[in-house]
Amino acid sequence: MKIHSLMILNPITITGNASVSEAIELMKINSIRHLPVVSEKNLLAGLVTLADLKQGLIPSMVAGVTLSDLIIKNPIAVDPDDDIEIAAQLIYRHKIGGMPVVKNGKLVGIITGTDILRAFIEMMGMLTASSRIDVMIGEKPGEFKKALRIVNDNGGDIINVGITAQLANKRTYYFRLSVCKTDIIKKALEKEGFEVLDATD
Repeated sequence: MKIHSLMILNPITITGNASVSEAIELMKINSIRHLPVVSEKNLLAGLVTLADLKQGLIPSMVAGVTLSDLIIKNPIAVDPDDDIEIAAQLIYRHKIGGMPVVKNGKLVGIITGTDILRAFIEMMGMLTASSRIDVMIGEKPGEFKKALRIVNDNGGDIINVGITAQLANKRTYYFRLSVCKTDIIKKALEKEGFEVLDATD
């Protein structure tokens, strides 16, 4: 999935010569926490966050701090044709809530952690009624395929499969299924030597 399919198009922006209070008001009115700062021709000049603006509000009143003083210059940004995984990794690694989407220096959108979480929830089918069975599977060739066959042969209609990072030559696979009775699947997997960690109808 590419970033352009999730990003917010034509995001609300501000110019660097605006005041801190103007920026805060704009963010409050539009219920946003990230505000790209643009120059002429929509070129990205920076980014301001609501948290930074609130911290700078009082100093701006008494010490002449301007919006330009609070701008994050050269913010972390992504290209609309980058994979969504790149945005997720950057947001996680840098502990940021969102970032501008830029093409040839021009702002074309913005993507936030909320957008990525929404996509993950939709991909995992978490908002639809489902059953789930969590299975520990070793790295022996063919083990995953064997588990898939057992799940299918015992009435499990697989919606998707999640996986943890490998630990001690084993991984936990999360099989999300159309609503079903998982006890038959659980017993069949255990009969074949698989460790079932959890099963939810």
